Amino acid sequence: MVISIRPFQALVTALLIGFSVSTYANTENDSTAVAHNEEHAAHAAHGTHGEDKEFNASELIGSHIGDSHDFHIFDWGGHPISFSLPVILWTDNGLVVFSSKQFHHDNSGHHVVEADGQKFVRYNEVIYYADKFESLKEEDRSAFNFEARPLNFSVTRFVFSMLMSVIVLFLLFSAVARSYKKNPQAPKGLAGFLEPLVVFVRDDIAIPNIGEKKYAKYMPYLLTIFFFIWINNLIGLIPFFPFGSNLTGSIYFTFVLALITYLVTSFSGNKDYWAHIFKPPVPVALYPIMIPVEIIGTLTKPFALMIRLFANITAGHIIILSLISLIYIFKTVAIAPVSGAFVLFMSVLELLVAALQAYVFTLLSALFIGQAVQEHDHADHH
Repeated sequence: MVISIRPFQALVTALLIGFSVSTYANTENDSTAVAHNEEHAAHAAHGTHGEDKEFNASELIGSHIGDSHDFHIFDWGGHPISFSLPVILWTDNGLVVFSSKQFHHDNSGHHVVEADGQKFVRYNEVIYYADKFESLKEEDRSAFNFEARPLNFSVTRFVFSMLMSVIVLFLLFSAVARSYKKNPQAPKGLAGFLEPLVVFVRDDIAIPNIGEKKYAKYMPYLLTIFFFIWINNLIGLIPFFPFGSNLTGSIYFTFVLALITYLVTSFSGNKDYWAHIFKPPVPVALYPIMIPVEIIGTLTKPFALMIRLFANITAGHIIILSLISLIYIFKTVAIAPVSGAFVLFMSVLELLVAALQAYVFTLLSALFIGQAVQEHDHADHH
């Protein structure tokens, strides 16, 4: 059986997700994401190469699960080796582009750079105008203080990972589409691996929840979010560059995915769906109570989607990193076999969680869409 995958529609949907989340990813106020690099820079600035700093597990975990403007690959001779990503800013004087490698520490310990006659400060992974930043109080140094910072369209670690997954998604389904043109019979190779997954999404997720008459309209979206989330979950489990970013563990990323599901559900809602919200089947006297409850109910669904994916993926990363940190906390290799065994077990479990969370998000999205498009029988029953 030949399945129409429509890779171009899948790519367009994924790109919409990508460009939407890039704004949120670049405004993430994560103070621990740069702790590792700041520590090395502080040592270099003050020339201190004495006793090693006490191991801080929270800094290690924060630097791995948070977003940043570069990939920390490894340390060499006490200095971090990183892959710097481009910083793209829209300032009062127009577009400014430079490498994040140009950021250096000034006397105050902040990351600063001068580009195109303007000076910028990076503080907790948020970039400000240097002159405006100095006049801000500590409580005003927020990612949402847009008067003190340029518009940031930089390619951060999360955005880099997201775009890489979009390319992988496009290449996979383009290859499958070409294979169907050459061999319309039984699928082979990559098509033979992906077709059962596509059939699974159709037969076990889309049709039971949306219905046979209307499911086809939403298949491109459901296939996209299923494979998009799954691929990014797997990328986050690979611990070396260019992988290892915790994209699906970002609350901003899961917020945008949940928002898209909410918009698709809302715009697909028929008159029965909206009548149930604004004209619930209760006495009119209860409308002031029930209508707000129904409206809040429509918002709690995408909120649950957002939190579930974010919490499960982030928790898995934190547990694995915590188990590794035990070796350094106890300062003995004797704990390594026990810690390593649990890390191996958790890593295998995370492979299951990666697919399970993609399935759950897609299943609930199909369920919400199905509730919005469901046709009700208005015939009178006596």
